[in-house]
Amino acid sequence: MIELEGVPELIDPVMVAAFEGWNDAGDAASTAVEHLDREWKGEVFAALDAEDYYDFQVNRPTVFMDGGVRRITWPTTRLSVVRVGGDKPRDLVLVRGIEPSMRWRSFCNELLGFAHELGIELVVVLGALLGDTPHTRPVPISGTTSDADLARRMNLEETKYEGPTGIVGILQEACTHAGVPAVSLWAAVPHYVSQPPNPKATLALLNRLEDLIDVRIPLGELPEDARAWQVGVDQLAAEDSEVAEYVQSLEEARDTADLPEASGDAIAREFERYLRRRDGGSGPGGHATADGGEAPPGTPYLRDNPGGRARPPKPPKAGGDDEDAPEE
Repeated sequence: MIELEGVPELIDPVMVAAFEGWNDAGDAASTAVEHLDREWKGEVFAALDAEDYYDFQVNRPTVFMDGGVRRITWPTTRLSVVRVGGDKPRDLVLVRGIEPSMRWRSFCNELLGFAHELGIELVVVLGALLGDTPHTRPVPISGTTSDADLARRMNLEETKYEGPTGIVGILQEACTHAGVPAVSLWAAVPHYVSQPPNPKATLALLNRLEDLIDVRIPLGELPEDARAWQVGVDQLAAEDSEVAEYVQSLEEARDTADLPEASGDAIAREFERYLRRRDGGSGPGGHATADGGEAPPGTPYLRDNPGGRARPPKPPKAGGDDEDAPEE
């Protein structure tokens, strides 16, 4: 039974969800929702029963001391609500948790029950995957939907993906079948530096979310964290000639592919974001990869590799079929 006592009547509510695990390379997506919850001081109003959806040998509960009393935090999914002020206030329902171990259909139906009771107008699910993208370039963000009309209205891609999927893809399809408009935003994280956190990817997701739902998101220290992260990776890459050469090959491939993006539309989007800000004033395991597979635990990355840096994979040959398509 869904209890929503204490939740005020919401204004133009949007549900924004992210799940730790396979859909969350570099913890970029879950950190984005955590950032929204922290900046807008979200109030938790519901939590799913962990007993129904999680294998506690995979996602173990944690014990902590609270005023001398031992307490347990169970791995689960929690919902909070925040109100975004401004000329056109609206509410966000934030869903943050761990990809469930079982009963995915029931899990999605329970979330859709909340969405129905709260009058949710749009569900946005955030994800992050490992891809052949250089850390020195803007983070690619893919926006996809299964709704052809929504794709046209919101300038999104109509998803054509086939292959392994995670809870992000299952939830999006469940929304579609229930008649709830749903969008997935995916950030591509460099596979050679997959260790979390990745503030640059988190920042890119928040910028795209800002454009999508037309709200101004307070970024706090994220822009500075993203710059510091890139400088740190630059320094690590410079210490290994093979890694530096590989990054350069990714840069060349990306720059060639992005030539059409240096268009009036792309420039206009960045300028509109600048104007909005100026006027506003105030779990273990692998991750999804761009080809639908999984990067297993222990995949080499640049940082924290005491045994010496593994040789980076060879770049794909020009004209190959490997694309940064999102996993759903």
